[in-house]
Amino acid sequence: MTLNFKMERPKIPKDLKEGNFQDVFNDEDPYMCNCLISNTEADYAEIDKLTLSKAVINHVRLVNASFKRIDLTDAVFENCDLSNVDLSEGNLNRVVFKDCKLMGLNVSEANLGNVTFENCLLNLADFVDARLKHIQFERSSLQNVNFYDARFNKIIFEQCDLNRADFTGTALKGIDISSCHYDQLSVEPGNLEGCVVSSEQAIGFAALLGLRIKE
Repeated sequence: MTLNFKMERPKIPKDLKEGNFQDVFNDEDPYMCNCLISNTEADYAEIDKLTLSKAVINHVRLVNASFKRIDLTDAVFENCDLSNVDLSEGNLNRVVFKDCKLMGLNVSEANLGNVTFENCLLNLADFVDARLKHIQFERSSLQNVNFYDARFNKIIFEQCDLNRADFTGTALKGIDISSCHYDQLSVEPGNLEGCVVSSEQAIGFAALLGLRIKE
């Protein structure tokens, strides 16, 4: 799919120094920049208000970690397990998640801008009250994801599994889900205006609107 808006990609320096989340566990103002973090585990880590920028994180396991109110800018995550990671109330800008496990990710009340999720597992992720602008979900599984009362601005869903996703309270104007798969969605009829769907999907939404289609 050709994007109808310009995504800003992460700005990563060529020369990065090796880093580790353990280096800032006890810092009053935790800050990490220009770093490469790889092949490490930090399950259940808790770092509040972490600033992480210009970073590449690969093959890292951070299951059940808490990074509430994180300031994450210019970062690439590849082949990471971030299941149940808490990034709520954070700010994420120019970030790529590629081939990552993000089941149960919590980004509720967070601000996300220019963020790409490519070939990721996002089942049960929580985007409640989040603000999303210039976001791309590509070939990712979003089963049972909660987008309740989220605010969308230029969002792409390309070949994603949206089965049982909850869009209650979220306007879908301009959102194209025609290439996505689902058997069931939670969405309010009033928020469907301007949503782009396939002809097959339109039949299901017609039933939601109380229409009867005559063959």
